[in-house]
Amino acid sequence: MFFINIISNTYTFTLLIVLVVSLVAVCLYYGLIWMRVGLYKNSRIPKTDEIKQNEYPSVSVVIVAQNDAEDLKKSLPYLLEQDYPNYEVVVVDYLSHNDIETKYVLRICAENYPNLKPISFNEDVNMFHGKKYPISIGIKSATKNVILLTEPDCIPRSFNWIKEMMRGYMRGADIVLGYCKLKTPNTLLGLLQQYDNMVFSSSYFGMTIMGNPYAATGCNLSYKRGFFFDRGAFIRHYSIPDGADDLFVNQNANRRNTAIILDSDSFVERAGRETFHQWHNDRKSRRSTRCYYPLKDRLLLSLYPLTLILFYLSLALFWIALPNMWQIPVAVLALKIIWQTICGIFAAKRFDIKIVQFLTPFFELYFLFANTFLAFTSLRRKK
Repeated sequence: MFFINIISNTYTFTLLIVLVVSLVAVCLYYGLIWMRVGLYKNSRIPKTDEIKQNEYPSVSVVIVAQNDAEDLKKSLPYLLEQDYPNYEVVVVDYLSHNDIETKYVLRICAENYPNLKPISFNEDVNMFHGKKYPISIGIKSATKNVILLTEPDCIPRSFNWIKEMMRGYMRGADIVLGYCKLKTPNTLLGLLQQYDNMVFSSSYFGMTIMGNPYAATGCNLSYKRGFFFDRGAFIRHYSIPDGADDLFVNQNANRRNTAIILDSDSFVERAGRETFHQWHNDRKSRRSTRCYYPLKDRLLLSLYPLTLILFYLSLALFWIALPNMWQIPVAVLALKIIWQTICGIFAAKRFDIKIVQFLTPFFELYFLFANTFLAFTSLRRKK
């Protein structure tokens, strides 16, 4: 009787169709992205104990620092004590005018570690904004075959970090994507950052697994030095302040030349932002490069939020149109939340996150509004 009433009315029948289709699409996203990343195993890439020492490529870890003495004190011991046969750490100290201690930390470390190569710039010779110029200087100064990028405040989770990341090159890749874990307290701001990082990381890893790498994080990213220069380095987007990581990957990565490493020893870790304003600026910076992606990538990235809007809109309208049939929207919503939580558990386990997986339905709604607002404000600013 209920379904006869729904089918007989064009409006309610259309709402039901939209609700079911959007539910299926959203659940497919959770399964293909979150769960697939959580369960990912690449049997083609050998484990570290299966690789001989002489098979590993030589590596230059490249970091750009600016007034980062405190961070370097914490991270350099982990970077300079890596269990790896042939590597160097290139630190480009770019305009640390307000922090003489940065130069002191680098000098002391260089005296004790011959594999540390500090490069200092006291004058601003960068014609463009952002880190692309100093990163390019670091890569040009590197003497090894493979570049591994990270940040001064990122600490490897293991002394086998370089080994784990280099496993990605054992099957002919030119680019290897890694994960950066956030260390935050279990406050609202901390949990929001954890969720945001989980969704962003799941997205670029999941799309890479599906054969469409589109972004990465410069906290844990590697590519062959020759490949970097053969592809024109950052020349095509030098004038864009951000995008040293995701724009380079977006323009040069494909399903054949890109590998991902998701073992916990390959992770780096950094502290989350202490204030909402700092975190909001990070999100704006990350989103600022999306308009330079190809149309295909922009459409793919828009599918999930647009489908989510359709789901909640059709759910609300269906409930309003047929309040006596409240069991249907409640059942549909419950089904979505259960599947979303299950997939979130797999993704959170992969990324070593706790608590967040059980809050995904609530945080998803928050980011649906927050990201929509961020997108509109970005458009207005461009105009």
